[in-house]
Amino acid sequence: MNEFRFNIFGAFIAVTGVEGAWQAFYLGADGKRRPADFVVPGDVAESELCEYLADLYHENATPRNSRAVQLTQGPLSAK
Repeated sequence: MNEFRFNIFGAFIAVTGVEGAWQAFYLGADGKRRPADFVVPGDVAESELCEYLADLYHENATPRNSRAVQLTQGPLSAK
């Protein structure tokens, strides 16, 4: 299973899973995560996740937080 982390206009979001079975989480400053209040459709491709999240959160964009970027990607670590 993969995890992708994003900074979407200042909101830190993780998306886990594989195409067809995504789960989204909000990432807290304390390292905790909570389930997101939105669903990533299964037909969103891995390469389209950042764009999908940016479209979803475009109203949160400000001059200070004007970027949607992917921070990391890869297999989940076994902690």
